[in-house]
Amino acid sequence: MKKCIGSLLVILMFVLVPMMAIAEDQVELRIAWWGSQNRHDRTIKVIEMFMKEHPNITITYEPSGWNDHWTKMSTQAAGGNLPDIMQQDYARLEEWVDRGMLYPLDEFMESGVLDFSNVAEANLAGGKIDGKLYAVNIGTNSECWVLDVDAFKKAGIEIPSQKWTLEDFEKIVLELHEKLGIWGMGPGLTGDQRWKSNYLGLGTWVYSDDGKSLAYTDDQPFIDYLKMVLRLQDAGAIPTRAEEVAEFDGQGVEAQPIVDGRAAMAYFWSNQIVAVWNAAGKDRNLIMVHPPRPKGGSAANYVKPGQFLSVTAHSKHPKEAAMFIDYFTNSVEANKVLLAERGVPISSVVAESLTELLTPSQLQMFQYMARVEKDSSPLPPPDPINHAELMNNAYGPEFIDPIRYGQISVEDGIKRFRELAAEILPED
Repeated sequence: MKKCIGSLLVILMFVLVPMMAIAEDQVELRIAWWGSQNRHDRTIKVIEMFMKEHPNITITYEPSGWNDHWTKMSTQAAGGNLPDIMQQDYARLEEWVDRGMLYPLDEFMESGVLDFSNVAEANLAGGKIDGKLYAVNIGTNSECWVLDVDAFKKAGIEIPSQKWTLEDFEKIVLELHEKLGIWGMGPGLTGDQRWKSNYLGLGTWVYSDDGKSLAYTDDQPFIDYLKMVLRLQDAGAIPTRAEEVAEFDGQGVEAQPIVDGRAAMAYFWSNQIVAVWNAAGKDRNLIMVHPPRPKGGSAANYVKPGQFLSVTAHSKHPKEAAMFIDYFTNSVEANKVLLAERGVPISSVVAESLTELLTPSQLQMFQYMARVEKDSSPLPPPDPINHAELMNNAYGPEFIDPIRYGQISVEDGIKRFRELAAEILPED
């Protein structure tokens, strides 16, 4: 009897110990990103592909829109419950690093978990803070104007050159509206990126090097720009601010009026052309051009890391999280699914492998980015840590909205914004 029990124990050890090892080896990760439904579908497919190759790793996902993503991440950060992997943005990277919310990835570069042998250093630089890599670029992009070629033809207006000015832009928007009875331009003309890019086109930047004050002293260029926006709004050539809030703010690209033909032009980031074109229909005739630049200025845009993937400081499995980021970067098969929806891939091998698969929208993006690389302003530094507070508490509610609703003059709005920036930016 004792002999049988002993044999049974030996058998159980051979069965249970490996099972325990397998159980211990199971890894659960969470990932969060923002984007359109098109992006969600592609990303989920790649997650499923990764899990199939790594059966010990389970990934749950939390996709959302831009605004909801940051609200959710801030809430989870406060609760100590961030996902293992989060999509990051260049404008917010320094803030999240300063708060200690991101895990430095250098050790995984050294160990080979992250392989950047086919990635140019310039494509990694945007994800580094104080010499450490906190974020991996998952596609380069730039601001662009998307034009409905058929609408321009119907109105008898020529497609503008890549070096068109804001004066050219105003004239074309008014003419499109007058001849077609639609908006010449869609929403987005008073977002903070337009504030930044107008000054970038004039050879300066909006923030000082230490991020504690505004860098420019001349408000007139932006006063002139905002007065142009008001003229277009009053003429009915662009959506009013009330219409933007009611129909477009916080919505995906699918809701933008160029998609259903209510606008002849739209402002996007170049990688969004994929989702825009998918929503508008394959038979649409769209083209991408540089944003209009200030008179006498240079290009009002730059080559930007489209989005990043970062490992958060709350992750219990940073190595496995880094493995997924490497897969996202280097897997040709994964990128055939992603198909450059977030921007041009940073791996030269991956980018080359996609050339024969590009749809008209992806081809437009690749060609546009090739033009931007030859005609763009230098990449500005990441936004300071109080940028989000300045935007949420000053730029929108105290500056842009009152101006566009006709509650204050542009000059008074500029003055109020400067006062609030002086209060908010220096705070630690």
